[in-house]
Amino acid sequence: MMEVDAFLADSVEAVNGKIYALGAGWDMVSVARFPTRHPRIGLGILIRVPYNATNEQHKVEVGLHDADGRVHPFAKNAANPDEKLENLTAGFKIGRPPHLIPGDSQVVPLAMNLDGMVFETAGSFSFVISIDGTEVKRLPLRMVEKPRPNPAE
Repeated sequence: MMEVDAFLADSVEAVNGKIYALGAGWDMVSVARFPTRHPRIGLGILIRVPYNATNEQHKVEVGLHDADGRVHPFAKNAANPDEKLENLTAGFKIGRPPHLIPGDSQVVPLAMNLDGMVFETAGSFSFVISIDGTEVKRLPLRMVEKPRPNPAE
């Protein structure tokens, strides 16, 4: 079984086997009103691939679900937000270098930046991460509306 660590950030990038993150480690977005378009949500994923799962093709899927388990689709293309995807997918295959011994594992970093996501209402969501069809991680995300100031005060 692969172990996964993941986090939300303002932006992420995977370079040379590492994830570089800007503004990492949050789980709530507070906005003035709904619906809202959030400029960017970065998703950093670190997959620990065990020795016996190397040299094989694997598939990572990421979906966003609301509190009732309904899928919150992603825009397929920021230029055409009407085209929707229920899951984002990526494939990976990591080799087995000669120095790797049975029982060792390797880390595969993945970075996904989701630009212009639209949220119609406040609520609780979860990024659901699956590898090869098995759910391995859930990252919570709460969308909340900022309290409006009372003009009488």
